[in-house]
Amino acid sequence: MTWRRAWSRTWDSVSTCSDACRKRRRSLARQGRTLEEAILRLLSDRGASATICPSEAARAVGGEAWRDLMEPAREAARRLVARGEVAIVQGGRTVDPSSARGPVRIRLERSGGSR
Repeated sequence: MTWRRAWSRTWDSVSTCSDACRKRRRSLARQGRTLEEAILRLLSDRGASATICPSEAARAVGGEAWRDLMEPAREAARRLVARGEVAIVQGGRTVDPSSARGPVRIRLERSGGSR
């Protein structure tokens, strides 16, 4: 986003460039919450030590267009990790979501996460 003369008095408070961007941001936030809810629901429907793939949440939310939701599903999982609700694992070991490469699984956090 670049500075516009019309914003000169309010530049510090400008967060989106247009109504279309503002609507898209809200839509993405809604989608992220839906993916977070899907992850938690899928995990709670399984055993305490069960894991899911981010693609399962993407499929639950996106149906036929699930592939477009893979990165948003991973982002939703990272937000849940930051809140302490889930852990991201590879090969059965908890990994740092920012450094994980390749296929990951998601499981409920064992040390006091919600649900």
